Amino acid sequence: MWAMKERNPEADESNENFTLLGRGVDFKGVVSFDGTVRVDGRVEGEIHTTGTLIVGEHAVIKGVVSAAVLMNSGKINGTITANEKIQILKPGILVGDIRTPMIAIEEGSHFHGMCDMGANHWHDELPAPTESQSSLSIAAH
Repeated sequence: MWAMKERNPEADESNENFTLLGRGVDFKGVVSFDGTVRVDGRVEGEIHTTGTLIVGEHAVIKGVVSAAVLMNSGKINGTITANEKIQILKPGILVGDIRTPMIAIEEGSHFHGMCDMGANHWHDELPAPTESQSSLSIAAH
């Protein structure tokens, strides 16, 4: 009789899901995943994942993307939201508006669009001049 290994359900739960949309895949629509997703094909529509989205060198994505982490080496045209960070790796191209707290753009990659890193609490206000600074600026005129 074959020796059977006992499966540990806790070990299975700790393994993160990994999904691959390989070369030759042409998908249109909305897809949602838990865990890491790698795209090497073409996707038009929406991709949502709670984990990392890896866009391979030959991949083309058009549409809306949301992920915790985006690592792009392919071509993306759309609106991107990454809760943790976006990495645009050579020879990646990202065209569109992005929202993320952290971004890294490698030399040899391209980004064209607006970037919101959530720094809306910063104010461009100069402190009020002191009395000595006021008299200096008046005297200089």
